[in-house]
Amino acid sequence: MEKREVVIIGTGPAGLTAALYTARANLNPIVLEGHEPGGQLTLTTDVENFPGFPEGVLGPELIGNIKKQAARFGAEYKSVTVTEVDLKQRPFKVQCSDGSQYEAQTIIISTGASAKFLGLEHEKELTGRGVSTCATCDGFFYRDKIVHVVGGGDTAMEDATFITKFAKKVFIVHRRDTLRASKPMQERAMKNEKIEFVWDTEVKEIKFNESGVTGIVVENLKTGEQTLRETDGLFYGIGHTPNTSFLGNQIETDDHGFIKTRNGHPDTNIAGVFACGDVQDSYYRQAITAAGSGCQAAIRAERFLEESGTK
Repeated sequence: MEKREVVIIGTGPAGLTAALYTARANLNPIVLEGHEPGGQLTLTTDVENFPGFPEGVLGPELIGNIKKQAARFGAEYKSVTVTEVDLKQRPFKVQCSDGSQYEAQTIIISTGASAKFLGLEHEKELTGRGVSTCATCDGFFYRDKIVHVVGGGDTAMEDATFITKFAKKVFIVHRRDTLRASKPMQERAMKNEKIEFVWDTEVKEIKFNESGVTGIVVENLKTGEQTLRETDGLFYGIGHTPNTSFLGNQIETDDHGFIKTRNGHPDTNIAGVFACGDVQDSYYRQAITAAGSGCQAAIRAERFLEESGTK
């Protein structure tokens, strides 16, 4: 069983920034990359809101650069998925999909949250080409265009309202005739002149060409009638699922499964275990905030090791 001062579970801007900071602190971190190395940014084309890139940067390029930067200071990477952790006592034990095991004095969890999809054909390959799961990331690209948002909760209302800053028309497609969203969110969306609701309806198919999404086929669940609706963008506002199943309920989470952190720090309820990025952030979900929390987790891990006498 290999012994490490820091084991980072997951990548993305949070995990890779944590790797950069812990590597520069000579903590010899290893990053266990998981099933989606690089996180959701690897599915994103243009990233225009990450500081330092006035012309924008491709998501995979940004992730690749952070990874190289951390590797320059000694961070190591392993393409395995963590299947189980034992957090009962330090050093913690980490079991991987290839059978390898690690003893960790500290663990940084940056496994992110996976956007919920509808399960439609081609939706994943069209992400970044008309399909989006992040309104604040991609809304800007739909200036004066027609957009459809799927969902009936707070996320869908918030996304639709945000997109109206750019799009000329936003349609909210919901499979019921009432919303789950909070009353203030509902009222804000319903009062917005750019928003129109498509009730009792679900998306059945995405139409596209070489440029991306061109329309959607929807079905009225009461009449069974199917209709082709032209659209430039299809946003999924149906939430995210934090990737925490491997933790086996050892870490305190909120009602939606996001890891609870404490007092503005990345500390979890277990001393020596820290969380950063979207796995503990259901609100901002931005690359820059994830990177910032990765920095915080690294600094907290370094100080924990110093204070516990294990560095």
